Order: sequence, then structure tokens, then C-alpha cells
Amino acid sequence: MPPKITKLGREGAEHWAVIASLIETCKLIGVEPHAYITDVITRIVAGHPQRRLDQLLPWAYQVDATLKAVA
Repeated sequence: MPPKITKLGREGAEHWAVIASLIETCKLIGVEPHAYITDVITRIVAGHPQRRLDQLLPWAYQVDATLKAVA
């Protein structure tokens, strides 16, 4: 019988899946993931409008030259 996943464990797995998806999406579009996530969190904390969170999604993100991935 498979191990039972607790609610906390399932939520943790779901959160990790979101982060992993963001990281892989960044890689696919040529944005350095760590810099992207750091910048997005900084912008949110600084008061980026909630109604404009779509601007911070990886595919709509305005890529700063410092965030471009170095291949």
C-alpha cells in the first residue's frame, strides 16, 4: 500500500510544482530563473499592483538585460 500523503505534504508538493514550473519556463524563454524570481518577489513586496500580476509571468515579463540567461 502506498504511503499516505498528509495535507501538509500535498500542499508542499503543489507549491514545489509551481516553483519548478516557473524555473523551467524561465529556462525555456532564456531568462535566468534565480534573477527572475528574486526580481518578481522584490516587485511584489514593493507594491506591484495585484491587477497587473500578469505582467510578471515569465512569458510577459519585461526582461532586463541583467536577467538574460547566459548560455
